[in-house]
Amino acid sequence: MHEVGIMQSALEAITAQAKLHHAARVERIVLRIGTLAGVDLEALRFAYEALAPHTIAAGAELEIEVIAAQAHCATCATTFAIERGFIFQCPQCGNYSGDIRAGRELGIARLEFPHE
Repeated sequence: MHEVGIMQSALEAITAQAKLHHAARVERIVLRIGTLAGVDLEALRFAYEALAPHTIAAGAELEIEVIAAQAHCATCATTFAIERGFIFQCPQCGNYSGDIRAGRELGIARLEFPHE
């Protein structure tokens, strides 16, 4: 389950940011995860629940923003939603595109620290 490794890395980055902002704890964590990132969201939440209690993020609310996958057609300049795979057919003109514009995101979008 690579979600544990992802969460460990995220918590390390969160700890570093909290220290940088002189925060004793984190209230809210917002992650951005693309639908093509290959992350099981339930496994990621489970990893957070298992790892966070012994970190600066203990008790913080975890929010996950899911980013829908989109591709771009160079032929007709259409950006369109995609479901899966790596070569996508444009619904406008029928040409194929591998130009993925969204859906591979995997990162921390925002952290909220208490106002003390």
